[in-house]
Amino acid sequence: MFSTSVQLRQLLVLSLGIGLGAVATFVAVKSPMHSPAPAAQPETATPKVLYWYDPMEPAQHFDKPGKSPFMDMELVPKYAESGATVNTLQVDPVQVQNLGMRKTKVTRMPLHPQHDLPGTLRFNERNQAIIQLRAGGFVEKAWPLAPGDHVIAGQPIATFYVPEWLNTQNELLASTIINSPHLLETLRTRLRLLGMPDALITQVEQTRKSETRVTITAPINGVIESLEIKTGMSLTSGQTLARITSIDSLWLDVAIPEADASSLHPGDTAIFYAANPNSLPLKGKIESLLPSVNNSTRTLTARVLLPNPNSILKPGTSGHVMLSGTQSDMGLLVPTEAVIRTGKRTLVMVADSSNHFRPVVVTLGQEIGDQTVITSGLEEGQNVVTSGQFLLDSEASLMGIEPESAMEMQP
Repeated sequence: MFSTSVQLRQLLVLSLGIGLGAVATFVAVKSPMHSPAPAAQPETATPKVLYWYDPMEPAQHFDKPGKSPFMDMELVPKYAESGATVNTLQVDPVQVQNLGMRKTKVTRMPLHPQHDLPGTLRFNERNQAIIQLRAGGFVEKAWPLAPGDHVIAGQPIATFYVPEWLNTQNELLASTIINSPHLLETLRTRLRLLGMPDALITQVEQTRKSETRVTITAPINGVIESLEIKTGMSLTSGQTLARITSIDSLWLDVAIPEADASSLHPGDTAIFYAANPNSLPLKGKIESLLPSVNNSTRTLTARVLLPNPNSILKPGTSGHVMLSGTQSDMGLLVPTEAVIRTGKRTLVMVADSSNHFRPVVVTLGQEIGDQTVITSGLEEGQNVVTSGQFLLDSEASLMGIEPESAMEMQP
């Protein structure tokens, strides 16, 4: 019965494309101190059968022999071997070299998480000016401007006629005759509340002529985002006429997966690489993490403030962002290539002394570059397989070797 199971196992591995010469080197592990048995041995007691299993479904165990419920074949016994190291495989050292198996140590290092994420530039709404009328009037002249145009501070935008200023100006001019400082200041304040500039109020007092026309200019350097001014328009008090935003600095919105958000904080470093290959990387800081989650992408938004020297970058530009967290906790790291994801659980192959290998269930943390954080299942200094681990895992499954869980490894 036992030789039949070996043949079945070899045929199955051959069907997966693994050479018989390589597979034959994997054996159920004896005690490391045992040497190969001589050809003639004294008769020993029949080893105890632990359970029966189907080589095609090695994870399913049965307490008695019989037909497999999965395949048209007999169940194979799993024997308890005296002095055996449980749940391990042993590979001939020559085959370890021939198969190119590589191992690396589990290391404990400070965690400085890095995330490569998409980002998009947009206007910094804190550097924005809104032009409104505080009194109703008419547009006598509008300069040829449109949304998207660049303007500089002091550039004319439109000339307005404001009839509501007339009565208050006449009262101001009359009050100068009676020389009442309190009344004069009251009338000046009323004109300011109606949107009349201080320079124009002073002009009226000096020339003693009413003025109902005013030219509105751009208050800052920037880009016109919206402009609702046409010659001849009638405007009401409080109506928004234009919105101008500076582009000396921009907001960079970065989409962060929910799972990674806990490792990033305001003040962390961000480097933006625009999609245009001719653009230089720009460095900034995370200004804030917005409180809401995008329902469609399940991401949080990190807002990064980026300087924009010479207005090189444009709102709407996309690219990728390298975020570097400031977290300084220690953690266990293994190369990401050592991790085996089966869909139901995550494994690594741990290499013990004398080329003994065993599968171990691990819990993963975040990825940092080409390394992955291990939150449970491994200890510092252990060796894990980084090349050839899938072959070892297949052989372990064929032999019915169950992976060790983190709970089983606890003393």
